[in-house]
Amino acid sequence: MEKLEKGVRDTIAGIVRKRESKAMTGEADGFGRDFLGVLLKAHHDTDENQRISIDEIVDECKTFYFAGQETTNSLLAWTIFLLALDTDWQEEARKEVLQLFGKENPNPDGLNKLKTMSMIFNESLRLYPPVVSLIRETEKEVRLGKMVVPANVEVHVPNLSLHHDPKYWGEDVNVFKPERFSEGVAKATNNNMVAFIPFGLGPRTCVGMNFAIVESKIALAMILQRYSFTLSPGYVHSPIQFMTVRPQRGVPVILHSL
Repeated sequence: MEKLEKGVRDTIAGIVRKRESKAMTGEADGFGRDFLGVLLKAHHDTDENQRISIDEIVDECKTFYFAGQETTNSLLAWTIFLLALDTDWQEEARKEVLQLFGKENPNPDGLNKLKTMSMIFNESLRLYPPVVSLIRETEKEVRLGKMVVPANVEVHVPNLSLHHDPKYWGEDVNVFKPERFSEGVAKATNNNMVAFIPFGLGPRTCVGMNFAIVESKIALAMILQRYSFTLSPGYVHSPIQFMTVRPQRGVPVILHSL
């Protein structure tokens, strides 16, 4: 474990040094215009109170790699599973993709118009959110409804439970129905926005939310352009929580070339 930890740290530190070298030679945007560039600018901030350490940069990069890799992987796996079972919705999504892109690679303008796919992803995130609970720690005493929560207490928000609560979603809560989201999240939850929080809510909403959705849309669009798919007879439904909610034995599907 120590060897792996050191290897990850050294790799990130090496990337940091290369960026710093570019910046020191006066190259435009030497630190980079991506997330790492923002962190490096904060590391070199002239205000000591705003400055962050190399260790903090490494930790942030590890978090983003994990968050961007595992959660998106989970979303795509469960969406493929649901569409393999419901081929009607799969065909609706394919029609939308072919209408917007044909056989060409997805483009930014078209991605914003994928309404059917957005509904499908929302329903997938409702049924199988990658993260089953959100953890927050109170910095000071706060009031939650009629409850007073002391400072320094961990509060667990069970979003999986909220996503499967018939009070918000009706008696067909366990049924895959993307049409719930045909008029947006607010309408689907009857303005109870806390009932759908796959990425959290409020000022601590996941900063990678938009990136994860765009990444997933691109991947699914390119699959739908090339293949139709059905669930393999060998599939065994066994969701487990191991950091994220994932299919324990994978999602084997049968691909049919279009």
